[in-house]
Amino acid sequence: MPQLAAFPKAFMQQLCKDGTMKVSEWIELAAKLDIDGLEWYAGFLEMENETNWPLFRQQVEAHGKVIPMMCCSPDFTHPDADFRANEIAKQKRWIDMTYILGGSYCRVLSGQRRPELSIEEGVSLAAECIEACLPYAQERGITLIIENHYKDDFWTYPEFAQKMDVFCMLVDRIDHPNFGVNYDPSNTYLAGEDPLELLYRVSHRVVTMHASDRYLLEGTIEDLRREEGGAAGYAKRLSHGEIGKGLNDYDAIFTELKRVGFDGWISIEDGVDGMAQLERSVAFLRRKMAEYWPA
Repeated sequence: MPQLAAFPKAFMQQLCKDGTMKVSEWIELAAKLDIDGLEWYAGFLEMENETNWPLFRQQVEAHGKVIPMMCCSPDFTHPDADFRANEIAKQKRWIDMTYILGGSYCRVLSGQRRPELSIEEGVSLAAECIEACLPYAQERGITLIIENHYKDDFWTYPEFAQKMDVFCMLVDRIDHPNFGVNYDPSNTYLAGEDPLELLYRVSHRVVTMHASDRYLLEGTIEDLRREEGGAAGYAKRLSHGEIGKGLNDYDAIFTELKRVGFDGWISIEDGVDGMAQLERSVAFLRRKMAEYWPA
């Protein structure tokens, strides 16, 4: 049966930018939730000090929970080889971070969708960099997971492999037992595409999932598709919200994941409107998971 984790979506500014929340405070908040683990983020300010890594693991495990997944954002599509080598070195440090925290999954991305890159060039650069990290991950028992992502907060351009066809091309390029997909249904809407279509194409490679939901604040999905690709920042028509009340069809998603034998981690990206909302999302997912993966 899959296990449930949570990510501090509502507290990223406090944990990563201004330091007004300590990681230990997030651990204490999350420990009260009906979850099995806490998805981690490499960019927490306190993660800069490596002596904190084993301490955070101890704090989480003292609550009977684990840290299964690491969220980080390598940029592997830069045309400069030295830049890419530095990104590979950063990814290896994040793999070490995941290992010391007791995790099993560490995210990779393709990189930025730089206008001068052709699709074939970008896919080749990203695949070469990910493949360069895989032996290092395998030695430590870590699986690298590529997410159908939208855009890192600090990037100029969106994710190179944001579009479904490019994402699938990259996934198909890499054949390794320590490589899989972290499926995020909501990000597919930001590409103006259908999350179920993507899932059906990659479900056999999915090893982890981000559970989230998006709401249309105005207009229609067709409006969103027409606008996609021209705006900086996140699409203003869409908003994160409580899971089970947005655009995603969790019955269809879980039906397909159950069909392919998925038993990995599902991590909640929610709670932007507070912990009460996050608790409701946890309850929704617990009910759905019990329905599709009964004990």
